[in-house]
Amino acid sequence: MKKIFILTGEPSGDKLASKVISKLKNSNTDIEYLSVGGEHLKALGIKSLYDLKEVTYLGFTKVLFNIFKIKKKINETVDKIIEFNPDILFSVDSPDFTLRVAKKVKKINSNIKTIHFVAPQVWIWREHRVKHLKSFLDHVLLLFPFEKKYFDEENIQSTFTGHPLLEDKEKDKIDVSQIIKNHKKIISIFPGSRQSEINVLLPILIDFVKMMNEKYKDIFFVFHPTSEHNKLIQARLIKEGFKNCGSISDEKIKSQILKSSIFAVSKSGTISLEICNSMVPSIIIYKMNSINFFIVKMLVKVKFANIINIAAGEEIIPELLQSNCNAKNIFNNVSRLLEDQNSLQKQINNSQEIISKFKTDQSSEIAASILSNSF
Repeated sequence: MKKIFILTGEPSGDKLASKVISKLKNSNTDIEYLSVGGEHLKALGIKSLYDLKEVTYLGFTKVLFNIFKIKKKINETVDKIIEFNPDILFSVDSPDFTLRVAKKVKKINSNIKTIHFVAPQVWIWREHRVKHLKSFLDHVLLLFPFEKKYFDEENIQSTFTGHPLLEDKEKDKIDVSQIIKNHKKIISIFPGSRQSEINVLLPILIDFVKMMNEKYKDIFFVFHPTSEHNKLIQARLIKEGFKNCGSISDEKIKSQILKSSIFAVSKSGTISLEICNSMVPSIIIYKMNSINFFIVKMLVKVKFANIINIAAGEEIIPELLQSNCNAKNIFNNVSRLLEDQNSLQKQINNSQEIISKFKTDQSSEIAASILSNSF
């Protein structure tokens, strides 16, 4: 029996990996799996070595303070992979963790094929990393077409797959009218998938909801956390006494809630692509500690945080970062856009034009096929 080890480092990578592995499982039943994964891979019946949160660190200072713990976890993961002896190590995103593991694994056992999904964002910073990847990666799967030139220049085998989260083939429709009763307008809120993000953004978002409630009486706010953080957010909403707020962690329900929304407020990240794909206007927010922000500003080569804005070369979706990420600014921007239908439609039209270039409509199938053909 063939073996694949799936290596992720955070919830978004777990979700991407599950899309691909789900397709592979449908076409090939003769594969044994083991992983470092989360709830999405678990739903496919794939065991994880440990809880994903043990390797999910946010920000440079967090990494610095946990450097010895991270090194220990990297070595522990390498040992387990070598013991499992897979034909393929399929690493997904989180390059500061997954690629360190992949490099060590390849050095110990060069017969293990190393395939990495979601290329390090060399077009944002650390372009020199591409040369380094050649020594231990056999194949890189790319989400965006503009990435390929960086890997072609170094003769690293790569394939543009498109983005799996932009595939819209969901057949099971869920009636959300029973969940959001007597409310026609929904605003979806995405506070982040990591505890450290939630700790920073949730208080700001709570204040934003309070300000919105003073002006609008017909809006229901739905928070979209991971299942791990759902109870925490529900408890906070209850504590605040909100009558027009809910928290949903079920993926299918979240998807339908999003598609039924008039607007979304989201932390910067992969979720912004899903929001655009659902044709929902939005704003992007993010805040980190000042040390981390200073380091990022020193290193990045792009003007924007959001991939849609980066690809467009202009701010299609408003970004509220750092000191601009506060309840008043979020309220002002959301309120302004809700009252300007022309601006809302323009944002939707422009974002659709951008993400159409990221779609292949068979991203998961392409990635699964490459895994299958690598045995």
